[in-house]
Amino acid sequence: MKERGVTVRLLLDPTLPQVPADRVQVEQVLLNLLRNAVEAMETSTRRGLTLRTERRDGMVAISVADTGSGISPVIDAPSFQPFVTTKHEGMGIGLSVSRAIVEAHGGRLWEEPNDGGGSVFRFTLPSVGEAPSPP
Repeated sequence: MKERGVTVRLLLDPTLPQVPADRVQVEQVLLNLLRNAVEAMETSTRRGLTLRTERRDGMVAISVADTGSGISPVIDAPSFQPFVTTKHEGMGIGLSVSRAIVEAHGGRLWEEPNDGGGSVFRFTLPSVGEAPSPP
């Protein structure tokens, strides 16, 4: 990220409970979201990435926010369908696989527009000893 001129801000809650999850799979989700964020900012003059952890509705929430161009209007906000991509060299499976991993752990993955431009990808995972709040 340094090589690409990305300023990284970490907003990590040190009081979060443990999450019963496959560490390697969750790392893959996070790496995919971070890589996507960096690539989305390639043509941006402002390159800021924020990684945040927090409690949300009885779950642990992780978000990756970028100041890139946001999700293309051509893509259905965004589509997590396999093989849908706007990248020249992408296969279009990263978000689909990431969503499957998060859902297999009892969580949820979604995208929101970032205030001031870009996107925020958030995912939640159930934590030890805390049940999700009812809808």
